[in-house]
Amino acid sequence: MFNFDEQSIPYQQLALYADLTIDIKRLDLTHPLISGNKFYKLKHNIRFALDHGYQQLLTFGGAYSNHISATAAAGQLLGIPTIGIIRGDELAHQMLNPTLQQAQANGMELHFVSRDDYRRRHDPEYQQALQQQFPQAYIIPEGGTNALAVEGCKDILSASDLGNYDVICCAVGTGGTIAGLIEASTTQQIILGFPALKGDFLAQDIQHWTDKINWQLISDYHFGGYAKVTAELLTFIEQFETDHGVPLEPIYTGKMLFGLSELIQQGYFAKGTRILVIHSGGLQGKTSLS
Repeated sequence: MFNFDEQSIPYQQLALYADLTIDIKRLDLTHPLISGNKFYKLKHNIRFALDHGYQQLLTFGGAYSNHISATAAAGQLLGIPTIGIIRGDELAHQMLNPTLQQAQANGMELHFVSRDDYRRRHDPEYQQALQQQFPQAYIIPEGGTNALAVEGCKDILSASDLGNYDVICCAVGTGGTIAGLIEASTTQQIILGFPALKGDFLAQDIQHWTDKINWQLISDYHFGGYAKVTAELLTFIEQFETDHGVPLEPIYTGKMLFGLSELIQQGYFAKGTRILVIHSGGLQGKTSLS
């Protein structure tokens, strides 16, 4: 049976500018199906579900959700049935995109709900109704972000990461991953998050999980919002892959590295700064938007 034992994660140096040290931690290589940060978000949640006798996993996501994809894959590997509450009831009458096709192929039961109903996903009454409908299901929040996920994401940073880098950069979706990185970091480090969504709500969501103040959101690189792309972004991703041999997707990590590259060009970082870039995986999103 598959287990969530710690993995050996490779690093790759990015030769962007000679006066900066820039390494990328390749979480995309953590597991071929449970990729990147989702591995860390899910591990304690699934252990909790199994330890407490739940027979199913239920969670939420949009049509391109890395979390939906990873949860379905984990359920398939562990023999646990999965249920996905998917935003957009119109999708029930359309051909499934590659993300949802793969989730369904991995055994996930897809339930498409209206966008109004999906907005209620955090409502206790709505969750209680789902729990009554699926009494054997352990409910994992959208994006996998809860206290167990934040605890798991603390493990992304190793002891050497805490001593060898001044700045840690990551993409931001629901905020669980960056919260774990902040909690694990030293007070001398700065955590820079690059949101993939529009809106000012993320800072408050992240602050819910941490009292530390050594972090900042760089909100200029969402390219219009979740799963929105531009020709400029796609060109950057293609050139980055050619130059560095690192595959990117346009939903999260591609946007983060585009933003980081612009900051470097603008002289944002002092000479000698040691930067660690977290590649949070999710490469299934590359196929979905191609």
